Amino acid sequence: MTYVQTNAEEAVREMLKSVAASFSSQSSKFGERGVVTIEEEDYMDDGSVIHLKLDIDSDKGEAIFDFCGTSPEVYGNWNAPEAVTAAAVIYCLRCLVDVEIPLNQGCLAPVKIHIPVGSFLSPSDKAAVVGGNVVTSQRITDVVLTAFQACACSQGCTNNLTFGDDTFGYYETIGGGSGAGPSWDGTSGVQCHMTNTRMTDPEIFEQRYPVLLHKFGLRENSGGSGLHKGGDGLVREIEFRHPVVVSILSERRVHAPRGLKGGKDGASWC
Repeated sequence: MTYVQTNAEEAVREMLKSVAASFSSQSSKFGERGVVTIEEEDYMDDGSVIHLKLDIDSDKGEAIFDFCGTSPEVYGNWNAPEAVTAAAVIYCLRCLVDVEIPLNQGCLAPVKIHIPVGSFLSPSDKAAVVGGNVVTSQRITDVVLTAFQACACSQGCTNNLTFGDDTFGYYETIGGGSGAGPSWDGTSGVQCHMTNTRMTDPEIFEQRYPVLLHKFGLRENSGGSGLHKGGDGLVREIEFRHPVVVSILSERRVHAPRGLKGGKDGASWC
C-alpha cells in the first residue's frame, strides 16, 4: 500500500509541474519562486460564491487550494462538510493525471487544502448539509477543473428528483452535459463528476409507479457553442396519474454553466 500511495503522489507531482509549465508563459499567473497563482470562482443560484486561489509550486510539484473568500454558511441545505471539498479535489487531481493509478490518499500528499471555517464549505454542526454532497460537490469540481483550464463547466448538480406518497417513494438523478475540453466536445445526456447512477428503464418506471413518461431526450443546443461544443442536457417530462409529493434538489437555474477560453455558456433553466 505504501508503494501505491508513493506512486500516486509522484504522479500528481509530475502533473502539477506540467500544469505550472503550461502557465509559465502567462506572466500574470507566474510569480516569484516559481509559483503559479490561479484564481477562479463560481456562484450558486442564491448568489453564494465558491472562490478558489490555487498556488502551484513548479519546482516541487505541490499545490495549495485556498478557498478563502467563499461565502458564509447558508440557511439552505447545500452547505458542505469539509470532506466534500477534499473529495472533489482528489477526484479532480485523479482526472488530471494522465497515467494509470488507483485513486488513493497519495494523490493528496503534495496538496494542502485551506477552507475558511464558517463558510458553506466548512459549516457549523447546526447547518443543513444534505445538498452539499449532491449539489455543492459538483460546483466545487467545476471550479477546480476550470482553474486548471481542463474543461468547461458541467451541469453543476446531480438534479435530484423524488416523488411519492404515504405508500411509496421514488428517487432518481437526471444527467446533463459534460463540459468541452481543449480538444474535444462535451458528452450529452450523461452523469458526470460526482454522480454515477443509472435510471430506471421507462417500461419498468411506468409499470411500477403511477406515472407516464411523455418525453425523455436531449435538450438540443443547450450545451454552449464554441470550437468544441459543450454536451447537451436532458428533458424529462413525467405525468403523475394521481397526487404525489414532488421534490427537486437542483441548481444552474440562475447562473448558467460557463464556457472556457471564449466558448459560450450552456443554457440554464428551460
